[in-house]
Amino acid sequence: MTHEQRAMLMALLAGLPAVLTALIFLWIGEAPAKLQWTLTVLILACWLGVSAALREYVVRPLQTLSNLLGALREGDYSIRARGGRTDEALGLAVLEANTLARTLREQRLGALEAAALLEKVMEEIDVAVFAFDEAHTLRLVNRAGERLLAEPAARLLGRPAAETGLAPLLDGPSPRLVDAALGVRQGRWEVRRSTFRQGGFRHTLLVVSDLSRTLREEERQAWRRLVRVLRHEINNSLAPIKSLAGSLGDLLTRRPRPADWAEDLVAGLDVIGDRAEALSRFMGSYARLTQLPEPRLQPVAIAELVRRAAELETRRIIRVEAGPLLTVSVDPDQIAQLLINIVRNAVDAVEETGGGVTVTWGVEEGTLDLRVVDEGPGVSETTNLFVPFYTTKPDGSGIGLALSRQIAEAHGGTLILQNRSGAPGCEVVLTLPLT
Repeated sequence: MTHEQRAMLMALLAGLPAVLTALIFLWIGEAPAKLQWTLTVLILACWLGVSAALREYVVRPLQTLSNLLGALREGDYSIRARGGRTDEALGLAVLEANTLARTLREQRLGALEAAALLEKVMEEIDVAVFAFDEAHTLRLVNRAGERLLAEPAARLLGRPAAETGLAPLLDGPSPRLVDAALGVRQGRWEVRRSTFRQGGFRHTLLVVSDLSRTLREEERQAWRRLVRVLRHEINNSLAPIKSLAGSLGDLLTRRPRPADWAEDLVAGLDVIGDRAEALSRFMGSYARLTQLPEPRLQPVAIAELVRRAAELETRRIIRVEAGPLLTVSVDPDQIAQLLINIVRNAVDAVEETGGGVTVTWGVEEGTLDLRVVDEGPGVSETTNLFVPFYTTKPDGSGIGLALSRQIAEAHGGTLILQNRSGAPGCEVVLTLPLT
């Protein structure tokens, strides 16, 4: 028996006692037969009509909810049920169904927008993205992947990885660098691989980045900077050498020679020698900057390194505010050279103002935090301070800070120079890992 039949039966049984009672009293009375039959038909019609209406009142909302849930199952979230009320059970069920439809609609719109955004990003990024199923069959490729393999997606999808030339990239560590020919191009590639599940099955996501073009561009920029620096420094030395050589040549060919020609010749040769020596020192400094050896790590007390750097500065007493007793694993010679450089720069900064220099250290989030603070005038431009051969001192070489930062980064740390906040002077912050 169906739910509708049971509802109709219950409605009929509910009215049956009253109908039977009314009919018994009607037919045992002395009313005319015509009246008895008329009232009998009327009572039975009312009984059946009310039962049918009760059945419809019970079944109709359930049919509405069924249609609403069916629409949700089919992905149509625009249908809503009427009659939702908070003061009855059926009305609450209708309200909850409408709320569910509204929530699913919002989630579907969000998913569609996210999928559209992801698809747009996949198409626009200059990184090749591939997805393979468990059988290593290509299931997804973006526009960069099409350009890499020089074939459209329609011809690539559904092909085994071996036919696309990507099979070797599906094995091995990730991420890693690979020098190989992919598609029609030979180059250096960064390969990243991860897994995801779609439709209950495991898929492999392969991301291939072309590093050749980036490396070539970085190499060109590095060569441009190198050539610019070398041209500037060499021209600074060759220009006076060329001028003096011409002047000395004229002096030697002049007849008669002036009385002090010998002194002029010696002075000119001294200048040429000085400029040649300066150029030699510059090239030596450049070689030193580019050939920093790997640090030889050993445990060293940071207080001892700071004390030695402070004692080497004789122009001014360095105030050392001792921090916690720490032992760090560093190359003592390189870190000592770093500390000497930044302490010397701090003392140079306070030469005119007569201020002090303070060195202190502490522990910040598992790293050594060492600070050298001076009370000088500060610097107006901090952007180029770590650029090799950039200096604000008349007799500076411009490699001290660059070399110091290189030493810090070789130890896994950082070196930052910044103007003090709320006070004159600069602050150099050296961070080094404690492990």
